[in-house]
Amino acid sequence: MRKLLLSLFLAASLPAVALEEGEMSVNVPLNLLDGKVSGQAAGIDDFKGQLVYLDFWASWCGTCRQSLPILNEIREEFKDKGFEVVAVNVDENLKDALGFLDRYPVSYPVLLDPKGQMPKAYDVKGMPTAYLLDPTGKVIYKHVGFKKKDREKIVELIKKNLSGA
Repeated sequence: MRKLLLSLFLAASLPAVALEEGEMSVNVPLNLLDGKVSGQAAGIDDFKGQLVYLDFWASWCGTCRQSLPILNEIREEFKDKGFEVVAVNVDENLKDALGFLDRYPVSYPVLLDPKGQMPKAYDVKGMPTAYLLDPTGKVIYKHVGFKKKDREKIVELIKKNLSGA
């Protein structure tokens, strides 16, 4: 029920126009999640200069069980070439997010957003939703949902937009 209410709240309170290809990303400083809330604030602007796959996820998202491990593999493949995955978790309960990451660990930065500030700014309608951002922060690609076969398209886009990949 709480998930449904969160989805309805986000949908009702979001701007009418979603962030789309060619638009600039929105910086929303959030706490980094590193096994606990570190207290260190970070935002998407901290990753400018890199190609960034910005991924919104939640512990109750069944599809995220597939996407996080695959994104971790992709990140490991391209991290030394100017690529980073940045995840935004929207769980209201920190224990839910930490429990999920215990089962599906990742090596990339995870930002904690229990109030849904960043999904609202990006007009996220479902989980997972991701944005590929160029080094200036401009949206190159928006992806809603996730299937294992999506890996190929994501890797293709990364290679196309990374120099030296």
